[in-house]
Amino acid sequence: MPKPFPALPGFYYYFFLYLEPRPGAAWFYHELVPSGTPAPEGIPDRTVAAVWQLVNAYMLLALLQSFGFRAIRDTLANNPAAQERILGAIMMCLAIADATHVAASLFSAPADIRFDITRWNGMSHGNVTFVIILCLVRLAWFAGIGRTRFYFGQPTTKKTA
Repeated sequence: MPKPFPALPGFYYYFFLYLEPRPGAAWFYHELVPSGTPAPEGIPDRTVAAVWQLVNAYMLLALLQSFGFRAIRDTLANNPAAQERILGAIMMCLAIADATHVAASLFSAPADIRFDITRWNGMSHGNVTFVIILCLVRLAWFAGIGRTRFYFGQPTTKKTA
């Protein structure tokens, strides 16, 4: 049974700690370079370096989210408002990155297939469809759907001097 994590309960716990970190580096690597198949000859060194750096960036995001969220849960176990405030800051950054990633993916796609999802491959769906789903789940978390809100959406009290 998972440790209590009031700011990231049930569905959100499994989604953000187990599902989202998983597709990162491994999925990206296998989609670009199928397992057991070496890169074709003639790919420029800069391209190879850029692909490995992108795989590393996906892995970094997965590790930060996986270990960072667990650290928040363990360190602030008795302070759900602080858990939620820190998670919210991270989720906001990730939601902005989701939106810019989808926009960049669509903008860089060839015009004839940009909005023809029947012609997309797995990488296109990963970069657009899956990222939209991630962003929608983040927005649902902010809206408090399926969870108790401890910080976001709570009335604020102003300090008087």
